Amino acid sequence: MSIFNNESILAWLKYFSDNTDIDLASTRILDITGDNKNLMATVQTNKSVLVFTDGNHPEVFYNMWDNGLGDCEVWYNEGSEPEGKMKHNLLSEMIDRGVNVSAAMLILNPDARTTYRTGIDNSLFSPGSIRYVAPEIRAVIMNKLDLDEGDNVCVVSGESIAVEAAIAARRGKVVAVEYKDGDFQTMEENVLRFGLRNVSIVSDMEGWSSKWPVPDVAFLVASPKLDMELRTLVAVNPRIRVVIYTLEFNYMSRIPGMLWDNGIRPTEIMQLEVSKVGRRDEIEVQPAPWIFSGQANFDED
Repeated sequence: MSIFNNESILAWLKYFSDNTDIDLASTRILDITGDNKNLMATVQTNKSVLVFTDGNHPEVFYNMWDNGLGDCEVWYNEGSEPEGKMKHNLLSEMIDRGVNVSAAMLILNPDARTTYRTGIDNSLFSPGSIRYVAPEIRAVIMNKLDLDEGDNVCVVSGESIAVEAAIAARRGKVVAVEYKDGDFQTMEENVLRFGLRNVSIVSDMEGWSSKWPVPDVAFLVASPKLDMELRTLVAVNPRIRVVIYTLEFNYMSRIPGMLWDNGIRPTEIMQLEVSKVGRRDEIEVQPAPWIFSGQANFDED
C-alpha cells in the first residue's frame, strides 16, 4: 500500500511547481512504494517523471547510470517533506547516493524515447550464462504475446522475453521460471540491471504456488518439461494463451499434439529467419526458430 495519499501528492506537486520551471502538466507521476512499478523503463520513455519513493533504494542512481541514464537531471530536496531548498544534479553525479527517506524527486530525461521499444539490443542484457535470441526475433515474439499493460505473464527459460514482458506489462506481474542455477543468477542480474520490480524468479513451476499471480499468457522454450508446463498452466488458467519457441525438429513435430492433448488449440505456426551482413560483408544467418501460438478452452466450431 502506498504511503503517499492525495494530500501529500498535491503538496509535493505544489513544491515542485513553486521551485522549478518544469511543465508539470506533461510530467508522468510514478509511485514506486505500493505497486511493482518499473522506474527505469518509465524514465527511459518520459521526458519528466515525478517519482514518489520510500527509503529502500540504495542503488537506484547507480543502476540508472549503468543503463545509460547518466545525463538525466534530478531535482530533489534533502528531507522527506515538500519544503526547504531545492537541489538539482546530473544523475551521473549522484551514482554513489541512494534514497534512504520517503520523498519525491523529479527526473528529467532529455533523451527519452516516448514510445516503448521492442527488441532491446542484446548488449544491454547481463552477459551471464545465456545466449539471447536476436532482437528482431524477440520483437516478433513480443508481437505474438500481444501483452496488455495489466497482463500477468509466465516466462519459462526466456530471460530476455521476461525483461521485455515486464516492461510492456508494466501494471502486471511476470513469473520467470529458470531451472538452471546459472540462468537463475543471470535473470536476477537482468532484473537489477533494468530496475524491474514486477518480476518473480522461481526455479520450478510444477505445483503452481498460490503466491504467484495467475498468468494470462505464457511464453515457453520447448524442453522435456513442456508437457508438464502446459498441463500446469491450463490447470491454473483454463483460458490461457501460450507462445512456444523451439529450434529443435524433435519438438517442432510434437508440439501440436501436446497442445491438443492439453486442451489448447494451435492458432498459428510460423518460422522466423534473420540474416545480417557482418563486418566483413559476409552474410550471418541467425538461428531460425519455430513459433507456436495457442489458445486454451477454445470455442468449438
